[in-house]
Amino acid sequence: MLTATLLVGTLTACAPGGTPDPTPTPTVSASSAQPTPDATPTTPPEPTLVPNGTAAENLPLFTSVTAAVWASENRVVGRAYVDALTAAGFDKAAMQVTNDQTTVGNPAESIQFSVRWGEECLIGQVGPATGNPVTVVVPVLAEGSCLVGETRPIDW
Repeated sequence: MLTATLLVGTLTACAPGGTPDPTPTPTVSASSAQPTPDATPTTPPEPTLVPNGTAAENLPLFTSVTAAVWASENRVVGRAYVDALTAAGFDKAAMQVTNDQTTVGNPAESIQFSVRWGEECLIGQVGPATGNPVTVVVPVLAEGSCLVGETRPIDW
């Protein structure tokens, strides 16, 4: 017993400050440390046209343009989508768009527009019956077009 008392006394005397610290210092491992935020947050780049890319590679730009027009006051005007896609670099000659109005002059429940890209089509659909804009990539139809049914001439 005397040896244990001497051993504890010796260890206490060797501790810094002469007395042991009653609260152990927590250690932080590298895996539990919080990452430090970057000084400059990065935002994803805006989508751009990939002229030699696939339709799927150009779908982000097509979708972005569609969303921007949908958010504007021209959300149900087919020409607005054609003009915005042309301004983004898509080929107007490769586009199709459906009519904004029905045959009796009422606003169309949905408008479809497309860009032929090789053997595929980028297609967008918007309108009150659609809800949020829809954009997809599909194969070209057998007759070589992207949209089924009657489309309006893009003559502007």
